[in-house]
Amino acid sequence: MDGQPTERAQRLSRAAAQRLSLYLRAVAAWPADGDKIVPSRRIADAVGVSDAQVRRDLAALGHLGQRGIGYDAKELAAAIRAALGIDRGWRAVLVGVGNLGRALLKYQGFRAQGFEIVALFDADPTKVGQVVEGLTVEPAATAAARVAELGAELGVLTVPGTSAPGVADELARGGVRGILNFAPVVLKLPKHVRLVTVDVAIQLEQLAFQVQHGDGDDE
Repeated sequence: MDGQPTERAQRLSRAAAQRLSLYLRAVAAWPADGDKIVPSRRIADAVGVSDAQVRRDLAALGHLGQRGIGYDAKELAAAIRAALGIDRGWRAVLVGVGNLGRALLKYQGFRAQGFEIVALFDADPTKVGQVVEGLTVEPAATAAARVAELGAELGVLTVPGTSAPGVADELARGGVRGILNFAPVVLKLPKHVRLVTVDVAIQLEQLAFQVQHGDGDDE
């Protein structure tokens, strides 16, 4: 296989893409000196989905594995990374160097998965000039220009909800193609800019719902 995602892989749904991320985590967590051939049942058991679901998802990536035998672990990981677009590096900027922003900067998993934070911004003048995790905090007002200079494609927002819309617009104007938003607010962005919002309160609401009503049909 040539490492390029197939046309079908490019049309994966968000739900399928989320499952692929889980499959990749499962495969990566198994010892490197373990079995080189991984059956779909093992992936299914590790992730908590059906064996048939795993096979359907992986079939969308092209001709992988052998029926009744399984998938080559290294080839499978490479195919999933290509489908998810993480078979290359991604440059990102972070706006909002508060407690959450600093915690994210300490997370080593971003760099391990190919995501590099290349600049930090904050509107608080007392934070501008501080060095955090090796990066100097810059004024938020310069974000759009700096995004273009740095060639950053992604933005991470850890700012208050009231500030998020304006900051998101600035990042979009600077050329980012995707924003990971931690602010508790709904953002409206140009169609060419993709958005993922992480609202912990909403996730807790959904967890409360599941606990309250028990296991139901997720279809």
